[in-house]
Amino acid sequence: MSHVVVIEDESTVQGVLKFHLERAGLRVSAFGTVEDALPSLTAADALVLDWMLPGESGLSFLRRLRADQELKKLPVLMLTARAAEAERIEGLETGADDYLTKPFSAAELVARVRALLRRTQAEVPQVIALGPLSIDVPAAEAKKDGAALNLTRREFDLLTFLALNAGRVYSRTELLDRVWGADFLGGERTVDQHITQLRAHLGDDPASPKFLETVRGKGYRMRTWNP
Repeated sequence: MSHVVVIEDESTVQGVLKFHLERAGLRVSAFGTVEDALPSLTAADALVLDWMLPGESGLSFLRRLRADQELKKLPVLMLTARAAEAERIEGLETGADDYLTKPFSAAELVARVRALLRRTQAEVPQVIALGPLSIDVPAAEAKKDGAALNLTRREFDLLTFLALNAGRVYSRTELLDRVWGADFLGGERTVDQHITQLRAHLGDDPASPKFLETVRGKGYRMRTWNP
């Protein structure tokens, strides 16, 4: 399930956004300020961002976002009451992927967010190759040295997520959010157990890992492989 973060300080509008996006089958985290939303952005698939916010404006934050190496590719739909063409252009040139003027219809909101998500999903490779490891995403099949790995669906999802983001460290909380979902009731120990199981499948030594690396105090990452 795709995860959409909403930053909108008007509680009524925020509630409307959350209601319609969740009704469309999306997972939504809604916040009133940029500061509150920041920890959730690394686990987001798209951002719905209001132009006028308390403290830092949405436009100012968008500039910061596009300069951030980890978040610069996050798809952004900007919301605003500003209907002038010059202001719409300013938002798009600052880095917004799309623009929606208030008031808007629920159908248009959902359609625009889904369009952003499709663009992102279209960039996901069909097959991920990391040295002797090969992951066929559509077929939900992983192989090492040509031999199929007997993975559960959750193990496959975790392996695929880390492989798609090789080199980047994810905390246990982030992995729970991205792989298991925000409504999962288990704890962080679940992530450790699945990493242990994946290492067993891969024949990976935790003391000298070729694939799944523990970063002390931070979490886990998939190691990158040079071609």
